[in-house]
Amino acid sequence: MKTSNTLWKDRLNGQLPPQMAEEIDTFETEIELRRQGKLDEVIFAETRLRRGAYGQRYDNGQRYDGHETRTLAYAADKNTKGVNTVWDAPGMLRIKIPYGGINPKQLEVMAELAEEYSDGIAHVTTRQDFQLHFIHIDDTPTIMRRLAAVDITTREACGNSVRNITGCPYAGVCPDEKFDITPYAQALMQFLLGHPDAQNFGRKVKPTFSGCGQHACGLTAMHDLGYTAQTRMVDGKEQRGFCFVVGGGLGAVPFQAKVFDEFLPMEEMLPMAQAIARVFGRHGEKKNRSRARLKFLVKQWGIDKFKQEVLAERAKLPHDPRWTEFLSSIDSDIEKPLKPPSDLPALNGNEKINRWLKTNVRPQRQPGYSTVTVALPLGDLTADQLRSLADILRTFTTGTMRTTVEQNFVIRWISNADLPEVFEALSAVGLGEAGACNILDIVACPGTDTCKLGISSSRGLAAQLRKKLHEKCFELDEVIQNLHVKVSGCFNSCGQHHVADIGFYGVNRTVNGYQVPHFQVVLGGQWENNAGSYGMPIIAIASKRIPDALDRITDHYLRLREENESFQSFVKRIGKATIRQQLHDLTQNAPAYEQDPTFYTDWYDPREYSTGDIGKGECAGEVVTAYQFAMTDAERMVFEAQIHLEENKAQKAGSEAYASMLKAAKAIVQMRYDDVSNDAEEIVEEFRERYYDTKLIFDPYAGGKFANYFFAAHDKAEQPYTEESARHTIEEAQLFIEAIHACYNRMRQEGLSQT
Repeated sequence: MKTSNTLWKDRLNGQLPPQMAEEIDTFETEIELRRQGKLDEVIFAETRLRRGAYGQRYDNGQRYDGHETRTLAYAADKNTKGVNTVWDAPGMLRIKIPYGGINPKQLEVMAELAEEYSDGIAHVTTRQDFQLHFIHIDDTPTIMRRLAAVDITTREACGNSVRNITGCPYAGVCPDEKFDITPYAQALMQFLLGHPDAQNFGRKVKPTFSGCGQHACGLTAMHDLGYTAQTRMVDGKEQRGFCFVVGGGLGAVPFQAKVFDEFLPMEEMLPMAQAIARVFGRHGEKKNRSRARLKFLVKQWGIDKFKQEVLAERAKLPHDPRWTEFLSSIDSDIEKPLKPPSDLPALNGNEKINRWLKTNVRPQRQPGYSTVTVALPLGDLTADQLRSLADILRTFTTGTMRTTVEQNFVIRWISNADLPEVFEALSAVGLGEAGACNILDIVACPGTDTCKLGISSSRGLAAQLRKKLHEKCFELDEVIQNLHVKVSGCFNSCGQHHVADIGFYGVNRTVNGYQVPHFQVVLGGQWENNAGSYGMPIIAIASKRIPDALDRITDHYLRLREENESFQSFVKRIGKATIRQQLHDLTQNAPAYEQDPTFYTDWYDPREYSTGDIGKGECAGEVVTAYQFAMTDAERMVFEAQIHLEENKAQKAGSEAYASMLKAAKAIVQMRYDDVSNDAEEIVEEFRERYYDTKLIFDPYAGGKFANYFFAAHDKAEQPYTEESARHTIEEAQLFIEAIHACYNRMRQEGLSQT
């Protein structure tokens, strides 16, 4: 009897590009070899990751549509062995959608796969990808073949590879762009996919394209490779190129990208990317994953040395005709409209559609046409909604749709006269909600729903914030409506909290002997200007009090802002210390567990965040009090370091951040050895011996990398701080403090707080 994989393989025989068919066959063989124990798990893990297959967590089982929760039901016969290996339970499959471009047929296949193999939901990510959750590893070859049949791949969607190449969803239709970046993004994707020079990285590489510098559609400042369209006149002719930046990234410690070339000619786009891949593959960190991104190599060498090494590598590259072949057909695949241009008809005061037109529709540079943003709460949509979108695309366009980094869809080339009918069609399937790209359109990573690194429920919090804002969003002042809110379940910034006006990322704290989900409040980020600046955390607040915190921050801004003052300018003028003070009481007077047990759970998760009274049986109350007092001091110090940085006192900021690390390290050392002095060398030595060498500080989220931040800061403590190095030290100190909190919580649970 033929298996499902075999049946689909036979059915699709001859429809797949030969190379893609061979790759999927190879992966299917690797799955079987691993099952037989003939392929090492470490090798197989990277193999499946490079084909988009992730493991996921299974202790939650909730999905949110922004208003309600839906419990997941998964076939029992596919989850009967436990959750210890990739075979034991379904995982996640990430599907690459270069620059977000997707057509009706692809949407329909995605719908089929979501229904047949997942939970009926497709998820749009902050990298314009799709993700299907609760996918069993045995089904992945069939899914890959069915995707390949409509020209979609999962190859290198994950793993130590060149990830999905993102790009402005308004490329080709934006009034502000220099030129359409679409064919260039497509060329880079095709060139680097599977390229032998891009297979030897210690970590991932993320490229992006933007058609202009002032908007946030491409977010070039936060990418490993960022290309912003530029033009210049040479001998009376316009020449295209890119302002090319390298070494950006968010993650636990965010880095602003550095300018590699103010004007990189388009002929050099591919060979320069190849040269960088070779340099990064050869010189990038391999052993210490916390320092293995391109941004750390750029930081270590400095941009001048990095550029020198890359240019030397570029000079040695043998010529490849693919570098410029794509330029000969650069304008051959320009999108065309289905219908002629037209004017918007009179709407007779229809408030609902007028609100939608204001927030979800923007004019194209081509007169008579508009783009429509389809807002997806938390990036989720159903299989039926996918099919409906495919029908809408065929009715009104030639199939021109793109996903966005804000987890939405953009439908392009809508003739203006059709806008009311498009609104009705979207509304009929639950996709006509106004509020795209404003405060209601909250971005959130998967968090504790499915991510193994999730600390607090980012989707749950985002759903609650949306529910609360939905009731009053369009009654708010316009400056509040236009704010960007983003939520991550941990410090890694998959929800892009660093570049939000108001960001949140998940942490945990012990309150009244229980672990309680918290979120750090992040302020100072800038979404515009391609992620022009990054915010920093100012205070950790219990998850159930974050909606109140958001209200206070926005109310404070509305009351005290100066005329035409942006939120970022407001935060800079009034100071983070003032805003922190407005929120401080939200960290106090937590209700007793017996009084309000819901305080100790996450949003939309009925379970306790931790089980039982983990403080029960502690015999050294004074030691715990001393620890908590010291950690409060450490958190105060790292926040004061931020204030020093805002005052342009880089040396003082860096020194204070390092001192906060020492304070936190000493606090936890004293849990096991109360005779430690204030000598820095002794604190480092005792911490290394008692927590690093024993791996007590290691955790599932970060291993020992945050401890390494502490050791590195200690080694460099005598060196002068620059503004950039001080900022990085502050970020690292914050993460080290979170690692100490996590270690303390684990020790209390396991009864290891004293020896």
